[in-house]
This record gives sequence, structure tokens and C-alpha cells, in this order.
Amino acid sequence: MKNTALSSTHEALGAKMVPFAGYNMPVQYDGVNIEHETVRNAVGVFDVSHMGEFLIEGKHALDLIQKVSSNDASKLTNGKAQYSCLPNDNGGIVDDLIIYKVKENTYLLVVNASNIEKDWNWITSKNNVGATMRDLSEDYSLLAIQGPKAIEAMQSLTSHNLTAIKFYNFVVGDFAGIEHVIISATGYTGSGGFEIYCKNSEVKQVWDKVLEAGADFGIKPIGLAARDTLRLEMGYCLYGNDIDDTTSPIEAGLGWITKFTKDFTNSEALKAEKERGAERKLIAFKLDDRGIPRQGYDIVDGNGKKIGNVTSGTMSPSLGTGIGLGYVPTVFSDVNSKINIQIRKKVIPATVVKPPFYKG
Repeated sequence: MKNTALSSTHEALGAKMVPFAGYNMPVQYDGVNIEHETVRNAVGVFDVSHMGEFLIEGKHALDLIQKVSSNDASKLTNGKAQYSCLPNDNGGIVDDLIIYKVKENTYLLVVNASNIEKDWNWITSKNNVGATMRDLSEDYSLLAIQGPKAIEAMQSLTSHNLTAIKFYNFVVGDFAGIEHVIISATGYTGSGGFEIYCKNSEVKQVWDKVLEAGADFGIKPIGLAARDTLRLEMGYCLYGNDIDDTTSPIEAGLGWITKFTKDFTNSEALKAEKERGAERKLIAFKLDDRGIPRQGYDIVDGNGKKIGNVTSGTMSPSLGTGIGLGYVPTVFSDVNSKINIQIRKKVIPATVVKPPFYKG
């Protein structure tokens, strides 16, 4: 079990630690609902240093990225980031990721912790163009400072105007007394904020100063459990739950990051799938009655026949109702369609809704 540079810090703060993607990670501190509401209403800080970072450089860096990713990275300019995915050869997804253009011919790819080795091997196998690749995952830490008060709470830590950093843009500069930190207006909560990339040797100083600067704004450390409820309220996909090697970006509702203006891995087959229409779709649903949907629960039709399965589900702390994502045949995927969730021996009616669940 690997530790992040802050694992002992979380333990000292009384965090409940659990194994996650091979790392010893804080799942919660004060409780999921308290932490969730802190991010929705104020500001919280997550240690997500288990995520992977690959640096791809050289005159053929973009060629490699264009070949392995579904989105069009040629649209990136220096200081911009892009959500994308790595399609496999069989119609599924190797991983989803964020691509940062640091400068000309230099890109940072941020991948999921559980897929670091898989992604590295996959991209390497496609690198016949001579791009230079470096795996920085073991050397860098990542903090997500999220919530509507993030800008106000963190402005004192940097000379950069945080208000001027637009969504999915970033700067490399000073933060919490450290130089050459990536300050990125990204995150997976839907409540705004930043993600901070720094070296492992620097992250304790950054963490301490973030908590100090945020004290007057009600900042709290936030665990992975609230990270999951926050992203689910936004309808964001989680790799391993809602997308994986067997789900296509088209059926997962990721057509918007699948650009057929270029050739990429399996693009012809994915384009054909988009044109004929996917046979099944990832839907968002809200329970009509009390209950909590969980991953793996059956989705059934009005006659009790299984038509799909829940990929993510929870009791929404913001809405006070059961919400979830799951795959169903396309005929059941229209907004306001009625489906049912098999929760143990009960069949609970649910309605297909348009994400996000949480409107802010």
C-alpha cells in the first residue's frame, strides 16, 4: 500500500483511512454530509495526490496525443486544459484524463490512480512517433481546493489574480510560498475552485498554508467519500464505475469529447456507432420514493424484467433523495422515462433526468 506525502498528516487529523487504487487514502474526516456541504457552500481541500501525471514532450508530442486521445488537442493553447479519454481498440475506454498544454511541444496528462501503469503502457505502445515521455506520478502531489469561496480564500497565497483564471485554464506560478506550481481552474465537484500541482517535498507547506488561509472561510479537509457524492450530483463519470474498457464514449454520453475531425484509436468504429446510434446509453436517474441506489443494483422495467444496472448511486446530500447513473437500452433513455431500481426485495420507481442533479 502506497502513501501520499500527506498520509501521516491525514492520520494526525483523525481521518478514516482506506485502501484506494493502491494508496492509503482519507475517506472521511467529520462525515460525508458535513464535508459535502462544506464544498457546496464554502471551501474544502482534498488530497488527490494518488492521481498520475505524465509529461509528453518534443516536436511529435501533439502527434502522439492526437493519436491516443478522443478530443482534439490541437485546439489547446498554452495555459489551457482539456477533458478527454483514451479509446481502446475494441470500442471501450482505457481511461479518462485531463490534458494540459504547458508550453509549445510540452503537455501534461493527468490520469486516474488505478490506471497509471495501464495508461503508461498503452500510450507507450502507440508512441511510434518519437515523443519523449516521462512518468512524474511518484514525484508530484495534487491538492483540489474546491467550493464557491475558493478564490476569495486562496487569493492571499499567490500573486496571480485567481479571478482571471477561467474554467479549464491554468497558470504556472507562485502559490503558498512555492514557485513553479500549477494553479488550475479545474475540479470534479461542480462547485468551482482550483487544483494545485506541486512536488511531494513541497505539498506539506502548501497544505498547511491552504488550511491557514482558508480558516476564516470555513475550510475543512475533505475525504474521498464526499468527492464521490459531489461528482455524482454533477453526473460526472467515474472510471471503473460508469466507464471502463467495455463502455464506449458514445454510449457514456461523452460524444462531446469525441471529435471526428481527426483520426485516433478506433475512431472509425466510434464514428459509425455515433451515426447509427448507440444501443444502450448511460442515464441519470432520480428515485421517486425513498431508497438508496447502489452500484450493481438491477434496473428493471415495469414488468420486473432486468434492462440494465446501476453504475453509481448514492443518497444526494444536497437534494435529500436517491440518485444514480446506469446503462439502459436507448429506448428507456429519454428524459422523464420511467424505470425501476431493484433495491434488495423492493422495486423502487425512478425517473430519468438530465444531469446535473445539483443545479447550484
